[in-house]
Amino acid sequence: MIEAIGLTKRYGDKTVVDHMDFTVQPGRVTGFLGPNGAGKSTTMRMIVGLDRPTAGSVTVNGKPYAQHRAPLGEVGVLLEAKAVHPGRSAREHLVAQAATHGVGRRRVEEVIELTGLGPAARKRAGKFSLGMGQRLGVAVALLGDPHTLILDEPVNGLDPEGVLWVRTLLRGLAAEGRTVFLSSHLMSEMALTADHLIVIGRGRVVADAPVADVIALAGAPAVRVRTPDARRLAALLAREPGVELASTESDVLEVTGSTTEHVAQVAAAAGVPLHELTLLQVSLEDAYLQLTGDSVEYRSTAAADATTRPVAGAHR
Repeated sequence: MIEAIGLTKRYGDKTVVDHMDFTVQPGRVTGFLGPNGAGKSTTMRMIVGLDRPTAGSVTVNGKPYAQHRAPLGEVGVLLEAKAVHPGRSAREHLVAQAATHGVGRRRVEEVIELTGLGPAARKRAGKFSLGMGQRLGVAVALLGDPHTLILDEPVNGLDPEGVLWVRTLLRGLAAEGRTVFLSSHLMSEMALTADHLIVIGRGRVVADAPVADVIALAGAPAVRVRTPDARRLAALLAREPGVELASTESDVLEVTGSTTEHVAQVAAAAGVPLHELTLLQVSLEDAYLQLTGDSVEYRSTAAADATTRPVAGAHR
């Protein structure tokens, strides 16, 4: 378990992490989301003792990271995959890490096999692709068979097979009761991998909830209806309490506060033909953009429009 209480980091008069409280529980994958500059990397560095908090505290399994006698066996960390001597092979790097932390050579071979590094184990790390470097970084994180994993952008540079491998690996480790804490900018992948999310903006927690609950913050899903008799169907649906309607085209309605089944029943009873009936689910990306829209330091006009445009089914 990772627990932060009042965690704060300032550089001069700039506050990067601002009195954050959160708990990363074992037995689930917890995603860590936030715009560039929101304080994610600084928070992760404080967890593993690379930065010292200005105020507050953060512990891993009840202790500050530095107090663990065998930190690699307690916490596996991937913060910078390229932090490897370029002249060393993958195997040499893992053997050196293992020797430093009292890990046996057998475990080195296990993680090489587990991470798919076998064909490149003798290759110099300086020649690795971004994706292969990520695999080596994950291998180092797994070397001590840790109870807790902290991974910063673990799927960066991986091909689809590699992304699926990381997702399956992390969910499997969480199912064993381990604590898994990872950051990513890939919202679609985070929605598939994480059970719980901690979202930050400008150094503060803006959401701390299960994935489904975070998505629900962006509003209810909408029902998209295409019919040549949209005006009559709209008049029928507008009579019902809680139903709201929007029209993007002359023959299209977006209905919130109802269900596809109910809209179909109303249309059938009135003899209104339907050419399309689709449930428009709110995505994690929609929810994330709404939660962090005021926390982005630099963005294009198009991006700004996306964060201020209501999600289908959401109301402002």
